Amino acid sequence: MYSYTIFIMLLPLLSFLVLGLAGMKMQHKVAGLIGTCSLGLVTILSYLTAFQYFSADRVNGVFQTIVPYNYTWLPLGNLHFDMGILLDPISVMMLIVISTVSLMVHIYSFGYMHGEKGFQRYYAFLSLFTMSMLGLVLATNIFQMYMFWELVGVSSYLLIGFYYPLKPAIAASKKAFIVTRFADMFFLIGILMFGYYTDSFSFSFAGHGMDVVMGEGTTPFVQGNVVKALTAGTLIIPTALVLMFIGGAGKSAMFPLHIWLPDAMEGPTPVSALIHAATMVVAGVFQIARMFPLWIHFAPHTLSVVVWVGVITAFYAAAVACAQSDIKRVLAFSTISQIAFMMVALGVCLPSHSDAIYDDHAQLGYMASMFHLFTHAMFKACLFLGAGCIIHAVHSNEMALMGGLRKYMPVTHWTFLISCLAIAGIPFFSGFSSKDEIISACFQYSPVVGWIMTGIAAMTAFYMFRLYYGIFWGTENKEAHEHHTPHEAPASMTIPLIVLCVITLGVGIYSTIAGFAGWGGSFGHFVTASGMDYTIHFDTKIALTSTIIAILSICLATYIYKGESQPIADRLYKTFPKLHRAAYKRFYQDEIWQYLTHRIIFRCVSTPIAWFDRHIVDGTFNFMAWGTNEAGESIRSWQSGDVRQYAVWFITGSVALTLILLCI
Repeated sequence: MYSYTIFIMLLPLLSFLVLGLAGMKMQHKVAGLIGTCSLGLVTILSYLTAFQYFSADRVNGVFQTIVPYNYTWLPLGNLHFDMGILLDPISVMMLIVISTVSLMVHIYSFGYMHGEKGFQRYYAFLSLFTMSMLGLVLATNIFQMYMFWELVGVSSYLLIGFYYPLKPAIAASKKAFIVTRFADMFFLIGILMFGYYTDSFSFSFAGHGMDVVMGEGTTPFVQGNVVKALTAGTLIIPTALVLMFIGGAGKSAMFPLHIWLPDAMEGPTPVSALIHAATMVVAGVFQIARMFPLWIHFAPHTLSVVVWVGVITAFYAAAVACAQSDIKRVLAFSTISQIAFMMVALGVCLPSHSDAIYDDHAQLGYMASMFHLFTHAMFKACLFLGAGCIIHAVHSNEMALMGGLRKYMPVTHWTFLISCLAIAGIPFFSGFSSKDEIISACFQYSPVVGWIMTGIAAMTAFYMFRLYYGIFWGTENKEAHEHHTPHEAPASMTIPLIVLCVITLGVGIYSTIAGFAGWGGSFGHFVTASGMDYTIHFDTKIALTSTIIAILSICLATYIYKGESQPIADRLYKTFPKLHRAAYKRFYQDEIWQYLTHRIIFRCVSTPIAWFDRHIVDGTFNFMAWGTNEAGESIRSWQSGDVRQYAVWFITGSVALTLILLCI
């Protein structure tokens, strides 16, 4: 039934090969059409898969896990590395997210990248990235996930460094690659530890109880050896999961491995929308969600690590976003903060009692995290693409060169405003429902965490409307606009904005009404921790409190930043110049990492190791080579070719050996 799903991965791969090998001989429009049409077909197949999957009958109230393909790639003793396709609620949901956003980016790029050198190469890299991300979410086992995980890193490196003649782009791509590879090392160690002690790389080791339907002729999953894992020590699985989480934290830009994401904005803006808003950065969240049964069964209390890493990251990123002047960097730190919200939601899923592994608390946090992943992908992609339209109009990322753009760019203005209202958590916009459920789950976990996340949500509303007013209101830079009058972007760029905005509004209106009315058919009907239907019920007190706080934050941003002049902002800057500069400089995280790497790691660790390698290891082998050479030169004269000399040496040696034997 789902045999066609193989084409969801093959089509973008084929597009990448065609564009990569023959793209330079094509016209720009032809290359763009090939990439866009392939993604259009992938999107159709993804929506078809979602419709068939979610409309199918449940078994014992649970959506079945479908494995249409799974074949042994590399056997290794009791283990074997499989390649295949796994369909379950979160993978099918991710198909919708990836295909929708990627298609919008492909269409948008027709206008944004028009006339750019390397247009064909750009679309080839987009196809490669999309294929990698699809392979990651459809993986049937942890090792396959890791393979596509690394491929995602490679393709993001190519996209971030697209403008390779520019030094900042080169530095940003290398920084992203190195930081994520450092985190991925821990992911690999965790995978190897997990495989060694469980004899399996399969997700089925979790024993989540979902019915698995294997396709005809597919390789069955290797069930994990739970007894071996537990007898090896109760810390084995929690340690392996934490190591894998570090890999996810690097990919999702969690503190302190976040430093690569803001610099990655050096890539084209559509790349920022695709990689750093909707797909790549949520890979860490997806990793925990995919392995959630493992966490909840064998390491529930270790989830506190995820909680506090997420809380620290969310606050840090929100504080930094309040001081940035580059619109893409504001959105970048906003992404870091929102991804942290998803992490916190998964981390607070600690069951309240042992008799119910997937109780209401676990269900709520998991569902809220996945729901926010979905809603955030849509409105954040809209924000990034809107930022691209703005940059396209004013030829700058700095808010100082913007202001008053609402009258020049009405479509961008309204779609940007709707997305800002969504991320601020205002009712009837998609971000309200998902963020409110996250805060509700946090309050069930701990009132302290709940209030902290509520405060961070207020900061989100503040800095997003600071950004909105700085772009579309405030003081118009007439001097800059004299040379180039801003104008609305072409239809190829505005249509994706409208589509994403419609999704944001539609999901927001339905989910808000359904949450208060207790309707079924909401997000909890499709994606939950246990697979069972979970009807969303808003906590009226929390919903009302968070809404009032968000509105007050918007009012504060309006009061400070809407006017032609901003005396309050100027006064705050003069009062707290060091705090503002620290936030603008990202609290000197880059400088700290530079000090740690260059002054400590390179000087105190790498330099001594290099000296030992050069002088001791290389010196030992060089001495052995010298000694061998000298010995050869010394006995070289013995090989004279004179038979009489050889006979003398032979007789002398025989006599000497005989005498020695007689003496003994």
